[in-house]
Amino acid sequence: MKFKSRTKISYTFLRIVSKFIGIDKKNRNYGTDHPLYLAEIHMIKSIKENEGIHVTGLADMLGVTKGAVSQIIKKLERKGMVVKDTDPRNLSRLVLKLTLKGKTAYMYHEKMHQEIDEFFNIALKNATEKNKKFLKDLLNSLDEEIDAFEKREHP
Repeated sequence: MKFKSRTKISYTFLRIVSKFIGIDKKNRNYGTDHPLYLAEIHMIKSIKENEGIHVTGLADMLGVTKGAVSQIIKKLERKGMVVKDTDPRNLSRLVLKLTLKGKTAYMYHEKMHQEIDEFFNIALKNATEKNKKFLKDLLNSLDEEIDAFEKREHP
């Protein structure tokens, strides 16, 4: 009986994760005239939250190659979301800045996250603090276990 219970919980969790992935993967306009993909809106978020960052710094922070960052930045430049500007501290380097359209997309993305926070608050409105702590601890534990799982070799 215990095994069935664990399986049901894990499958429920996987269904929820799949739904979130579906929500997250949809390209959206985020209040602008151009649809943005997940990687693009997250790049916008990273630029907004790290004002004056350059391509190399962004690549290092995100754990991706400079080439990957450059490709996304070019798309965002074409969409009018990002501009490159000379770094006043190092004239040979370019820093990334959001345009008004990029800032609008950032604000809409943040609003979407606030809506997600709100439906979590609604789902947990009757939960005790003890139950909320248990859930938070469980999710943190799952996060760590998933990281460990990814590092292991699988057939």
